Amino acid sequence: MIKFENVSKIYKDDFHALEDINLEIQPGEFLIIVGSSGAGKSTLLKMIYAEEKPTAGEIYFDEVPLSSIYKRKIPEYRRNIGTVFQDFKLLSKKTILENVAYALEASGAPDKEIKEDVPQILEIVGLGDKMSKYPDELSTGEQQRVAIARALIHKPLVIVADEPTGNLDPEASIEILDLLLKINKLGTTVILASHDKAIVDKAGKRVICLEKGRLICDTPKGKYKIKQ
Repeated sequence: MIKFENVSKIYKDDFHALEDINLEIQPGEFLIIVGSSGAGKSTLLKMIYAEEKPTAGEIYFDEVPLSSIYKRKIPEYRRNIGTVFQDFKLLSKKTILENVAYALEASGAPDKEIKEDVPQILEIVGLGDKMSKYPDELSTGEQQRVAIARALIHKPLVIVADEPTGNLDPEASIEILDLLLKINKLGTTVILASHDKAIVDKAGKRVICLEKGRLICDTPKGKYKIKQ
């Protein structure tokens, strides 16, 4: 589904965020990316949802090179990819239902679709009974579930999660992992970047390790192991 072919990213001052990355991610796969701060994890994820462009090499999505997608078509492409971050980015003055519905409203979805889809997605993430609550009435773990629901609302082929448990306690972190595994079992490709050893080890999924922008290991059922 996603292929990196000799991808490098160089920022100003000759900082090499990624160097000659070759990587294939299959449909329905659960991939975990580990590495120290500055190793290139976030840059790699930004390449997937086209926030950053490679300095060299090519990235393919369903065999289509991302470099061939016109700028005006990028929002349409991004509907294939739901993004989840450490910061929940919820709208404090909107209810949980309104937060998730807003993502559909912004894309011009009809009212009928919004009324049908939003409650269904909230049920999937375990918040069907809290649709009328506001973000500050939820725990941090529940707020992250709302963010995941919002990422799912366009029925994406891929979920990209960048340190989604970074602001959560261990119990809530495991709950978020279990939710991502559940979503993966429904057929969605999940790409997770994490510093959380407990999460990586418990998942038992494919793990790739980045070090100074280079891909140094790729293990089918890996554990959290990086050089300090």
